[in-house]
Formats: sequence, structure tokens, C-alpha cells
Amino acid sequence: MVNTEIEHTQSLRISGKEYDLSSRTLVMGIVNVTPDSFFDGGRFSDPKLALRHALQLKEQGADILDIGGESTRPGSKSVSVDEEIERVVSLIEQLTKDGVGPVSIDTQKSEVAEAAIQAGAAMVNDIGGLQNDPGMVDVVRWHDVPVVVMHMAGTPQNMQIHPEYTDLIREIKTYLQKSIQIAEDKGIQKSQLILDPGIGFGKSVKDNFIILQRLNEFSDLGCSILTGVSNKSFIGKSLNRPVDERSWGTAAAVAASILNGAALVRVHAVQEMIDVVRIIDYIKHPDFL
Repeated sequence: MVNTEIEHTQSLRISGKEYDLSSRTLVMGIVNVTPDSFFDGGRFSDPKLALRHALQLKEQGADILDIGGESTRPGSKSVSVDEEIERVVSLIEQLTKDGVGPVSIDTQKSEVAEAAIQAGAAMVNDIGGLQNDPGMVDVVRWHDVPVVVMHMAGTPQNMQIHPEYTDLIREIKTYLQKSIQIAEDKGIQKSQLILDPGIGFGKSVKDNFIILQRLNEFSDLGCSILTGVSNKSFIGKSLNRPVDERSWGTAAAVAASILNGAALVRVHAVQEMIDVVRIIDYIKHPDFL
């Protein structure tokens, strides 16, 4: 069922360009330059392969390229600031040189975010929700870039060890409200904040489906919403599918996300998911055809 009450009136400013979030959903293409990411770990750790993959995602229609140099899959171990910077900066510099973007840096470390922005990144995707690294909000404010703030219960190392909530949606909203307050206290406008409820980050399989079902309840926080459902374990566990057979489940979750209020979706397979995104956009807004 289409929730016709949800409308995005905000625009998102990236690198001086305004994106009207009321007209269409933005697609963020995932570029992991890590050896151990859950879906494509190691496939694009070589700089040339990573660049080729990023260019391909852009050609397929990605609005934003999200570059990550540290795996955040359940049980993953953190890497040093220097190693993470080494993994991402050269790729961001090359994409910037080639005029390809906008580029987002997927990191929870302020030093990495600073180096990435210096290299040309125009957006930050912080799984720490501005709460793990106190320096992150200052980097975002100083460079005046939009930031994704995500909810995570615990750390990637322990987040999936018996996650429990008394009131799932209320607790996530309370966390995100704190992130919003941290940003606003530094003068960052809500229009430059994107909220991610953190599907798969300290949530049970059932929790993830409840978040998708009730995603519209986050809209009253006054910010745009992003979801990252692509090929995640809740899809695999509910369908009994290995990680490389979750595309149809991902498509369904992406569609549900948009119908229930997401203005941005973060995906691995841009070519396939962009068709899903556009059809759902047309269902929501047939007059745009």
C-alpha cells in the first residue's frame, strides 16, 4: 500500500547543487575498497578495479558514490585511521579529477572524513551518528557538507550479539534526535541531515522488518531518510538465501523503503535497483511521467 501522506519537501545541497527530494529518490551506489566487506569484500580493493567499479555505477545512474574503507559488517574489526585514509583518498582524488561525483565518504572517523573531503568528497556517511567521534560534527560544519547520521546499537564488533529493545522505534528515534541536536547545536541545518535507522546494525531480523514497516514514523523528525537494505542478512535469513542470491529480496525492501518514506537508498547493484526506484517513484508521482 502506498503511503500517500509522505512527501519530501526538502532539498539536499551537495557541492552547490540542489537535489529536489520531493521529485525523485536518490540512489547511492556502494563502493567498498576493503578486503572484508560482507558482500563484495576484496573485489575492489585494487585501486584500478575500484575506480572502474565506481565509474560503472555512475554510468548506471547512481546519484552519489559512497566510498568506504572500513568494513562495518557484524563482527568486523576496526582499522587504523592511516590505513582507512590510504584506502579511500586516492580513489576520491581520481574521481574528483575526472569530474565524477558527488562522492560520499563512509566513515565514522573524523580524521578520515577530513582527509576525504580535502580529496574531493562532498558528503559524509557516519554510522556513528555524530556520537562516536566528537570531532565529526566539527568537520561536517566546517566544510558545510551534508551528513548521514545512522543509528547503531553497540559497535560492528558486538552489535549483533542478542540485540534487544523495549520500544524499537522510540529508542531509535531518541538516538537520532540526539544526533540532530548535536548537529543543530553547531549550526548545521536539518536540510543537510539525513537520517538512517541503521537496518542490520544491532537489530534482529524482525526488528529490520518492523523498521521498514514503520519507516514513515521517522519523518516527524524533520529530516530526509536513507535506508541501506542491500543484500543484508535479514533478507538472507528470512528467505534462506546466500549473499549472492538476495537481489529480489533487496528489490522488495528497496521498494518498501521508498513507499514508506525513504528519500535516498544505498545499494550495491545500481543497474538493477534503479529500475525499482524509478517505478516506485512513478507510482508515487504519476504526474511526473
